[in-house]
Amino acid sequence: MLCRARKKDVDYVFYELTRSICPECRRVIDAHILLRDNKVYMRKRCPEHGTFEGLVYSDAKAYMENARFNKPGTIPLAFSTEIQHGCPYDCGLCPDHQQHACLGIIEVNSACNMDCPLCFADAGAGFNLTLEEVEGILDHLVETEGNPEVVQFSGGEPSIHPQIIEMMWAAKKRNIRHVMLNTNGKRIADDDAFLQQLSELHPSVYFQFDGFEAETYRIIRGEPDILPQKLRALDRLAEIGANVVLVPAIDRYVNLHEVGAIVEFGMKHPAVRGINFQPAFQSGRHGEHDPMQRLTIPDILRALEEQTSGTLMVSDFVPVPCCFPTCNSVTYVLNDGDTVLPMTRILNVEDYLDYITNRAVPDLSEEVKLSLEGLWSSSAVPGSDKAAQQFALSCAACELPDGLDLGTFAQNIFMIMLQDFMDPWTFNQKNLMKCCKEILLPDGKQIPFCAYNNVGYREQARLQLQARERERNKARRAGIPYAPAPLTFTFEQKQQNDVIQVMPPGKGLAHEPRA
Repeated sequence: MLCRARKKDVDYVFYELTRSICPECRRVIDAHILLRDNKVYMRKRCPEHGTFEGLVYSDAKAYMENARFNKPGTIPLAFSTEIQHGCPYDCGLCPDHQQHACLGIIEVNSACNMDCPLCFADAGAGFNLTLEEVEGILDHLVETEGNPEVVQFSGGEPSIHPQIIEMMWAAKKRNIRHVMLNTNGKRIADDDAFLQQLSELHPSVYFQFDGFEAETYRIIRGEPDILPQKLRALDRLAEIGANVVLVPAIDRYVNLHEVGAIVEFGMKHPAVRGINFQPAFQSGRHGEHDPMQRLTIPDILRALEEQTSGTLMVSDFVPVPCCFPTCNSVTYVLNDGDTVLPMTRILNVEDYLDYITNRAVPDLSEEVKLSLEGLWSSSAVPGSDKAAQQFALSCAACELPDGLDLGTFAQNIFMIMLQDFMDPWTFNQKNLMKCCKEILLPDGKQIPFCAYNNVGYREQARLQLQARERERNKARRAGIPYAPAPLTFTFEQKQQNDVIQVMPPGKGLAHEPRA
């Protein structure tokens, strides 16, 4: 009798085809998004370096359902580059990009007063932007955005830049609504004069804070005894009335068990108005890792529910619609000292931010919808007057509990956000094209955060900005004027199967002659 072999199903569902990059050479390659065991994976094959697979999202059901929160993009007033090679090599922003800059990030230097083992910016000696360069960046942002919402000054460690205060004042003078300082807190903890300058400027502070255990800070920051200095900095920020967002980098095997304690601490500290949890990602400087075990947003949400005993629940969090919905998730809670009440339990936020199934519903309040869009946005700044106003408008539709008035709710809001950045193992061109967090460079380029950190832009920008500084100093010593050449980004092109693949130089693949 003839025995026929039986066909077998694969152990995954092929969900979609996208484009990614090879983690070794960074060439653009096709990538498959696969669903397996209720998790989302990316699998891709480089012709020269083989097959790679990594975990993208640890809840496949949520990944698919979140698509309804994908808000139509808002186009900037002007684009800064043309389409030549295609995404991700025409940044930016080029006309193919599907979102404006909700958050502009200016890295004013590459140097830092720490040497963290985990650092996506690979901070170290390099460059300092001049005040004139930053003013040009800000002017171009106003040109493309009209009324920019948020500018974040970052680095390196921006607080050690000798002109950082003047730079932040320059943003204030251009009526940029929110000026943020991204800092590790060291200078704030120890420099009275700097603290006084911040008091006069009154920026929002994006504050590196990874937990409470010495081992956490040893592994992530290389400084196991830094916690007292961070606590002192936070207390000093409270003294000047600053609004602080704690920014913990969370690793599955290092400090995931501390997320509940971070929330409890943040809600009690007078300076802290929000937390932005960021799963550790493997761009820049990082240790050994397993891309199949990377931490994702659903992992942190489940840990928050467990560690807060249900005070916060997974269902309290809603994706941020302005970027791709699996990149961010956020909730707001009433925190008046006695009550912790997530807003999503008194107002069905999904009714307003579901852009697929609710597009044709005529009776949703447009005013409430616009207010919620402002809160569920990468440009939201907790503790600001605008956030309070948006809460007041949003909660006109709320059924507030007895004894809780609208003013109390609006003034005691606390934001908890989760932000997942892509690395070379999870880089997804579809997500990138909706990115609303842009690195702002001299000469006007605005480069999406995950393109800047993964494709080769950061390395090239750093070398050129460092060369600019040397040439500027040389010209100053010689007493001659200096006009810097524009920043340019070039990627070696290589013919592969009749498709032009564009690669950054020096990323692990030997250069070959152009086709």
